[in-house]
Amino acid sequence: MRAEDLDSFDRLLTIMDDLREKCPWDREQTIDTLRKLTIEETYELVDAIDSGDWFQLKGELGDLFLHLVFYSKIASENNHFTVSDVLNEICDKLVHRHPHVYANTEADSSEKVKENWEAIKIKEKGAKGKSVLEGVPKSLPALVKAYRIQEKVQGVGFDWPDAESVWAKVEEELKELRNPSSRENELMELGDVMFSLVNYAKHRGLDPEQALSLSNAKFLKRFQKMEEMLAKNKKSPIGVKIEEWNDLWDKAKKTYS
Repeated sequence: MRAEDLDSFDRLLTIMDDLREKCPWDREQTIDTLRKLTIEETYELVDAIDSGDWFQLKGELGDLFLHLVFYSKIASENNHFTVSDVLNEICDKLVHRHPHVYANTEADSSEKVKENWEAIKIKEKGAKGKSVLEGVPKSLPALVKAYRIQEKVQGVGFDWPDAESVWAKVEEELKELRNPSSRENELMELGDVMFSLVNYAKHRGLDPEQALSLSNAKFLKRFQKMEEMLAKNKKSPIGVKIEEWNDLWDKAKKTYS
């Protein structure tokens, strides 16, 4: 299988060479023009993961592989680095950050592995004079970014001791949200509540992004079910009174609990 995998990867590299030479569209692309397409492909991959559709997942992984090879090809053309440089760098990083596999460090649980990983990253950044938080991408969605920020500072011991302590902070922030001093302050207090909830989720071993995605999906199904019920009675959603909406919602909840 390894030989087959290598042949397939070599085939993709060869096709990429052909496209950059012979296809007008591919020849015109830059890392900037590909950026928005890569973001779209990444979200399509997430959709495939959430759907549990392995056939769709295979296709989306292929699209993302193409983008990774595309960026590497453009970089190579401009004498920045090659795809080999990219692969060797990630290989070196994996070896360095898994001393329990490639050296003598002990790690008998996934949690310990994670702690070692973060500790090594912190040492690497400290050696370069970088902030612990410097590795958090600026363009991450806010909810994911909050989680990663809190994971990073936890690695240096800046965190609440347990989930109950965090929940007390959530309740404190909720009170402040209920009594804002101004509109601008209300927005900030809402952010503080959400930031605290993300920390609570982290302490409970929950993924807040996944949690919100599940709630979004549940709401979508329920609301669309309500629309179906209205359509069966030949009614438009426009003008429906709140009392009827509540009744429809109770019925939809029985279908999608």
